[in-house]
Amino acid sequence: MTEALLREMRGRLHDGGLRGHLLVRDLRTGEELGIEPDVQLPSASLVKVPLALATAERIRRGELDGATMLDVAPGRITTPGPTGLSRFRHPARIAIDDLLYLSTCVSDNSAADALFDLTPPAQVAGILHEFGLHGITVRHTMRELADTPVERFDTTQAHLAHALAIDAGTSGRGHRVPQLDTTRANTGSARACVELLQALWTPSAIDPEVAHRVRGLMSQNLIRHRLAPDFGSDATTWSSKTGTLLNLRHEIGVVEHSDGQAFAIAVLTESLVPASTQPGADALMAWVARTLRDHLRQL
Repeated sequence: MTEALLREMRGRLHDGGLRGHLLVRDLRTGEELGIEPDVQLPSASLVKVPLALATAERIRRGELDGATMLDVAPGRITTPGPTGLSRFRHPARIAIDDLLYLSTCVSDNSAADALFDLTPPAQVAGILHEFGLHGITVRHTMRELADTPVERFDTTQAHLAHALAIDAGTSGRGHRVPQLDTTRANTGSARACVELLQALWTPSAIDPEVAHRVRGLMSQNLIRHRLAPDFGSDATTWSSKTGTLLNLRHEIGVVEHSDGQAFAIAVLTESLVPASTQPGADALMAWVARTLRDHLRQL
């Protein structure tokens, strides 16, 4: 029955124009269901969760002070993006604690890069390794994501950038677009993302207060159009982070039920449709993930 379900879900994703890499894990029992969960993909804004973890850990160690005020240049000069400081037109002074909120909850690229200036990618990766998390690579800041083909076309030609993203890859996961080349980009797999979520939600090498802080930030995530409609309710808490880049649509999160059950979910996808706005793809991702979660709940 389980194999038949997974075949059906693969078919539904394919028919919807998506290559999907998913893993759903029951955090109490360890039982899991997945579809090609070990494939590495560029992580886009999912990297802001490891960044939040590393920043919170350095605050705990006393290496950083969350109250420290930083001068952040407006995003139109440094790191373009759709939200927060990335849209500011003038410099701002913001505390490290508040940059953590903006980076994680609003997915603000300029805020994330202000944090990366304090804790560079290699150091973030090193802290992940200290916690026994080895499946996520952190190689560059968010500034690297601001120079993709989509920035070179006007809005009426955005489909051309998406067509290039879809067609210019290689069988070895290289790509003519550097941000989509897994040998150069920040990357992770669905399994690696679920391992990170498990380390944050269950006892692990991560300090409990640090884990609590990152969980709290993810619970306040304001970008809730993708998986949240299928996992948020009065009887659940959905804590998550999205990642979007060209034809990539990702979300990772944990759904906690009022009966005590909790499931870590990672959905990493590549769209085969050259279009920026695809609400049907977002809905399909959520439906497949919920179907796998529902199946696990019945085991």
